[in-house]
Amino acid sequence: MSKNNTKLPHSEQADAFGHAVGDIWKSMQGLSLPLPALSELQTEYLKDATALWNGAVERLKTDESQTAVAPRDRRFAADEWASNPAAAMAAQTYLLNARTLMKMADAVEGDTKTRARIRFAVQQWVDAASPSNYLALNPEAQRKALETRGESIAQGLRQLWDDIQQGHVSQTDESVFEVGRNVATSEGAVVFENELFQLLEYKPLTAQVHERPMLFIPPCINKYYILDLQPDNSLIRYTVAQGHRTFVVSWRNPDPSIAAKTWDDYIDDGAIRAIREVQAISGQATIDTLGFCVGGTILTTALAVLAARGEQPAASLTLLTTLLDFADTGVLDIFIDEAAVQLREMTLGEQAPQGPALLKGQELATTFSFLRPNDLVWNYVVGNYLKGNKPPPFDLLYWNSDSTNLPGPMFCWYLRHTYLQNELRVPGKLVVCGEKVDLGKIKAPVFVYGSREDHIVPWQAAFESTKIMKGKVRFVLGASGHIAGVINPPAAKKRSHWVDGKLGATAQQWLDSAKEVPGSWWTDWSAWLKPHAGKQVPAPKTYGNKSHKVIEPAPGRYVKAKA
Repeated sequence: MSKNNTKLPHSEQADAFGHAVGDIWKSMQGLSLPLPALSELQTEYLKDATALWNGAVERLKTDESQTAVAPRDRRFAADEWASNPAAAMAAQTYLLNARTLMKMADAVEGDTKTRARIRFAVQQWVDAASPSNYLALNPEAQRKALETRGESIAQGLRQLWDDIQQGHVSQTDESVFEVGRNVATSEGAVVFENELFQLLEYKPLTAQVHERPMLFIPPCINKYYILDLQPDNSLIRYTVAQGHRTFVVSWRNPDPSIAAKTWDDYIDDGAIRAIREVQAISGQATIDTLGFCVGGTILTTALAVLAARGEQPAASLTLLTTLLDFADTGVLDIFIDEAAVQLREMTLGEQAPQGPALLKGQELATTFSFLRPNDLVWNYVVGNYLKGNKPPPFDLLYWNSDSTNLPGPMFCWYLRHTYLQNELRVPGKLVVCGEKVDLGKIKAPVFVYGSREDHIVPWQAAFESTKIMKGKVRFVLGASGHIAGVINPPAAKKRSHWVDGKLGATAQQWLDSAKEVPGSWWTDWSAWLKPHAGKQVPAPKTYGNKSHKVIEPAPGRYVKAKA
């Protein structure tokens, strides 16, 4: 699940990102374009460039001020671009050059991963080179500067300085939001904590609840409240309203005191401990479980460890945009190879010369932002600095900016054994917490969800979990991306989802045989979950139990810690 918070070029994180792109450029040495493809591109470019120039000259002769710019490119959609012949020509020339460069990148001979890396590096340069990103070439910013007598430029410089001080480009007005006040507001309490997480229990919204509680394990690379942004789009609140006694893991934002924590620690002292505490509080031997993104990977690993010990604590398992088979990791694959993982191990891992260190949350955030640079980087550079606009308040982008660190050893293990070596899916290949991991030994029924436009966990990769898990599986595909696809409440009446395709086939064959259903996938999940949740019992009147007293109100203090 991804975070989108952009570090400035002077930061260590941006330097690290620059080194990564530089490594990609180095990998291009020795590669070449096939001569026929290059010749065809040259011919096409000269033809389009000549037509562009002749069109501009003809309009000048006839005193036509309007110069068409690609209407689907919102960077040049304002009237100032079309009404200014020089700006329009700059935009058109840029778009032509950008298209040609991307076609050249696509035509390079090489293996799939190398070609993807080349395309990514070229895309970064192309997006950065847009004339809209520079005051001298942006007529919108120039006009605003004239209209405000330079105040927009002064304000932009002030905002640039503020962002340098805080260490990232502002994507929203962060001063508007406060965790626990206007985001993450579902009523509840912290009923357990250790050095890795706090366990939140939420106040029932129904007179009766299902006897089996529900445990959410969100990703540790993000903060849990993406599942509880606002009452009307909170998956947590929706689950509570469906009559489930709901518990949520709120991961600690690691500081240097826990920089040495490992993957085993996150399994044993994290997921397994959370399962134990929910069992103890509820008095139930089996509970319903849900994991989101890497939280799903952690949860499934924990259940496999317990299965190796003869325990089956999950009455059901829900996996949202989760990877268990890492053969297809989407665009993130370009950052992963043996050299990259070894570098992390030498600088952050258990054997690092200076000792284990934290992976800074801002570094992860920078990487995710540059997966969509026009939307998540340059859009804010132009708005915040060139035009002097203050970004509007938006809860989702506030969550994006609220980044999380990771312990280096835990992160390095995760990179090597999943993304690089893809060993989690192989029965008995990995030993975690002293047990050989076999995901097929988990007997719980499984609900697997993927998002159709997810670029972080491709839905086809999420679908592969249906072949790994041996319990009865239901797969549901939702529209939109990694976050928007998951956070799609029924009341919004937005998007569609697909169900009842043929399992056992390929992902595409499943989709071809599936039926499209308008609206949210939440209702399908709720109906699936209900028979696994047990009978109805009176809702508890207090949080926790005699041995689990309230520590503090939800959302707790762990989620409020800044990276």
